[in-house]
Amino acid sequence: MKNFQQNLQKLEAADTQVLGVSMDSPFANKAFADQIGVKFPLVSDWGGEVTRQYGVYVDEYKAARRINFLIGKDGKILEEQLDKEAIDPTKIVAACERHKLKQ
Repeated sequence: MKNFQQNLQKLEAADTQVLGVSMDSPFANKAFADQIGVKFPLVSDWGGEVTRQYGVYVDEYKAARRINFLIGKDGKILEEQLDKEAIDPTKIVAACERHKLKQ
């Protein structure tokens, strides 16, 4: 999350809205955001309905995989990064910039 906060200016310049989604409660998300200094919205998927719809829920862990989605204005997934690849936002920032140039 901190990595995305550090790249927030670049992402916003690429006409990108950053949202963090977790299965934690809204209260836990706010406390976490305050603790690490994240300024973009953290959304709660309490119960995991959206997590399951996107196919990233892991039964074994009762949690979601770490994933970044780049979703176009039409609602379609344009790019995604899973697990370890999702920690470093460099590729998703570049993808946002590329898609901005195509518009």
